[in-house]
Amino acid sequence: MDLAIIIINYKTPHLTVSVLESLISEVDISVMKVVVIDNDSRDDSLLILDKWLKENAANSWVNLIASNINKGFSGGNNLGIQSVKAKNYLLLNSDTTVRPGAIRLLLETANKHPEAGLISPRLESTSGKAQESCFRFHTPISEFINSASTSLITKAFRKYVVAQPVKDYSDYYQWTSFACILIKAEVIEQIGLLDEKFFMYYEDVEFSFRALKAGWKVLNNPEAHVVHLRGGSSPVKSQTKLRKRVPRYFYESRTLYFYKLYGQSGLLSANILWSLGAFIAFIRSLLSNKYKSKIVAKQWQDNWINYLNPTKPYTHPDDYDQT
Repeated sequence: MDLAIIIINYKTPHLTVSVLESLISEVDISVMKVVVIDNDSRDDSLLILDKWLKENAANSWVNLIASNINKGFSGGNNLGIQSVKAKNYLLLNSDTTVRPGAIRLLLETANKHPEAGLISPRLESTSGKAQESCFRFHTPISEFINSASTSLITKAFRKYVVAQPVKDYSDYYQWTSFACILIKAEVIEQIGLLDEKFFMYYEDVEFSFRALKAGWKVLNNPEAHVVHLRGGSSPVKSQTKLRKRVPRYFYESRTLYFYKLYGQSGLLSANILWSLGAFIAFIRSLLSNKYKSKIVAKQWQDNWINYLNPTKPYTHPDDYDQT
């Protein structure tokens, strides 16, 4: 099988149906398979999805798997990957829709570039506006840049800025968004699956880091277009925009990421530099009513979650009530 497309559903059945509908004319059932993992939604997701599969005679090319536990982004995708053998795996968010020809272009790119182990498309809004989806790795200095949110500091440390400008030509990056990412089976065979210690967030960055370390490259082909609703399958982006406190699992993932890539000293540096940047942002907010800080509620304290034990198992969202 050339390609297995993995989609995670968690209480987003109508979004999942939408992405499946966008795949109908794109999937060659002779060499492709779609796997939908329901991550223990505990709602009417399975009924809605099963009904759609029957009404559209889609059971021949879509496997619906019900997980009895929500293991997050990594665990859900790993379950899908392990359920089917393929040369390539396309991880596809439920809050996406595939533009015509995107799947074909991603596969062609994978075949033309043996050095590229991960290939991503251009992500865009429903209106066609390109989204930032190609990045550098997060570093302690990038934490300083983000929390300070000051043009002078951003310019001074521009080589550490995480988000990269949108380009209209193919290029290599340190990592790209896993909202839609093609991963060659060879990569997984060499470096392993997604790290399930990450419930959600930073698992894509860490996986890309391992891939690059093993000699693979991450390639973005903007000729392939995929619509991304951004945050439709997760509350973090919307809560960040509103400056509300984001879920604990985000900070647990952040802590684990900095520890795995930079060690305990790197994690400490990231937190200290973030605090320094946040202090600068605070002073700016006192001096100017027009300045708006990017810092969300209780971020000062939440950055230190699991600091003393970075590899501690994540707290499942069902096990806490964070307000």
